[in-house]
Amino acid sequence: MQDRKPVQSWLTDMDGVLVHEGQPVPGAPEFVNRLRSSGKPFLVLTNNSIYTPRDLTARLSRMGLDVPEEAIWSSALATGQFLADQRPGGTAYVIGEAGLTTALHAVGYVLTDFAPDYVVLGETRTYSFEAITKAVRLINDGARFICTNPDVTGPSVEGALPAAGSVAAMISKATGVEPYFVGKPNPMMMRSALNTINAHSESTAMIGDRMDTDILCGLEAGLETILVLTGISSRTEAERYPYRPSRIVNSVADLLDEV
Repeated sequence: MQDRKPVQSWLTDMDGVLVHEGQPVPGAPEFVNRLRSSGKPFLVLTNNSIYTPRDLTARLSRMGLDVPEEAIWSSALATGQFLADQRPGGTAYVIGEAGLTTALHAVGYVLTDFAPDYVVLGETRTYSFEAITKAVRLINDGARFICTNPDVTGPSVEGALPAAGSVAAMISKATGVEPYFVGKPNPMMMRSALNTINAHSESTAMIGDRMDTDILCGLEAGLETILVLTGISSRTEAERYPYRPSRIVNSVADLLDEV
C-alpha cells in the first residue's frame, strides 16, 4: 500500500464497528474514550436517518459509549447539507422520521406536500402506502427524487427489515425516476464528514465493517480504509472484491494504540 501520512482524524461506522445487535463491541468503549482524550477530530457515521444525533448519543450512552452529539454524522445530516447547498431554502415532501425532518428544518427547508422541490425518502419503521403513493404522484408532477441511503435491508432482532433502498426501488419502478442517494457508498457522505471536522483525506482513516459501503466510500474519498471483522464482511469475503481495504483488523480494540 502507498505510504500515507499519520492518521490525524478518524471516521468510524457505528453498527458492526462500535455496536453489534444492541451491545457494544468489545474494546469499543475504550476506543471511543481514547478518541475523545486524544483531542483528534472524529465522527461516528451512520446511514440510518431515523434518529437525531441527540437520540443516538442517548442510545450509545446506554451501551457504555460516550459519544457527544457533535461527533455523530448521519445520512440525514448529509442529506440536509446537500439540499441546502443545491437549493437553499427549498421545499420537500419527506417520508422519514425525526432524524430526517429535524435535519431539513435545521437547514431552513419547508416540509410540504404542495409542489415541493424534492421528495426525500429516508428510513422509517412505518412506511405508509398513502405516503408512498403521494411521493409517486409528486415525482410524476416534477419533484426531484432524493433518498438518504441505498441500503435495501436493515437489521432487527427478528431478522432483516426492508429499508430505504427497497422502498426507493418501488417508487422508481412506479415513476421511472431513479433517486440520488446521499449516504454511503456515495463519497459525498465522507467528504461532508471531512468538511464538518475540517479534516483532510490524506490524514484521515475510515473504519468500517462492510466492503460494499464503508470501505468503498472511504476508498473513493481518498481515505485510509480499515475493515473490522465484527460486523458484516469477513476476511474471505473481502478477497472477492476488486478493491481492497488498506488493512484488516479483528476489531477497534486492535487500534487503541494508534489513537
